[in-house]
Amino acid sequence: MTASTAPAPPAPATSPERQGTLLLLVRHGETPTTGMVLPGRAPRLHLSDRGRAQASRVSERLAGLSVDALYSSPLERACETAEPTAARTGLAVAHDDGLLECDFGEWTGAAIADLAALPEWQTVQHSPSAFRFPNGESFLEMQARIIGALEPLRAAHAEGVVVCFSHADPIKAAVAHALGTPLDLFQRIVISPGSVSAISFVEGQDPAVLMVNSTSEPLSGLRAS
Repeated sequence: MTASTAPAPPAPATSPERQGTLLLLVRHGETPTTGMVLPGRAPRLHLSDRGRAQASRVSERLAGLSVDALYSSPLERACETAEPTAARTGLAVAHDDGLLECDFGEWTGAAIADLAALPEWQTVQHSPSAFRFPNGESFLEMQARIIGALEPLRAAHAEGVVVCFSHADPIKAAVAHALGTPLDLFQRIVISPGSVSAISFVEGQDPAVLMVNSTSEPLSGLRAS
C-alpha cells in the first residue's frame, strides 16, 4: 500500500524589492585652504572658484533623481555647496549641527604640514579611536554624532532620497560605520571635495554602501526608474 503524498504548498508570490532610504553624503567643494590648513569650525571660510564649480557639478549630477530633502552643516563652505542643488530642486536647505566638521580644538586653523610633524599625528592617522583633539572632539564622539544625525533623517524620509552636505572626516566616519569598518581604519577611505558617497537603508537589513567618493557619473542610476 502506497502512502498518499500531500500536495506541495503553492510557491509564495515574489515580493517587490524594497526601495529603502537613500542618503547622499556630499563633501563641500574646495576652499582656498583645502589641503593646507585644518579649518575645523572656523567661520568665514568660503568656496574657491573651483569649489563653486564642484558645487554646480553636484547639482547637475542629481538630474533625473527625485530628491526629498536637503540638509547641510551650518558652516559657510557646506551651505555654499548646497546652494546650486537647492536652486535646481526648489528645496530649502535645513541646517543640522550633526553634520558639522569635527571640532579640532586647539588645532583649528593650523597648517597641516606643521601638524604632520607632531608625534600625535601618527595617532590621528593610525589609531584615531584613541585620539581627542586638544580641547576639542574625539574621533569616537564625531562618529557617534554623525551617525546619530543621519538616523533621524533617514527615518523622517523613509524610502526617499536625502542629500546631506558635510565634511570629509564625518563622511568618512559614516561610511566606515555603514561598511562595518573599524574606526581605526577609517583614514583609508578617501572623500574628495565635491564628492558624493551613497548609503542605502532598508528596514531590517544592514546598510548598503552603493558609492564612495564619486565625482563624475550621473546619480540617477542609484534609483530604479
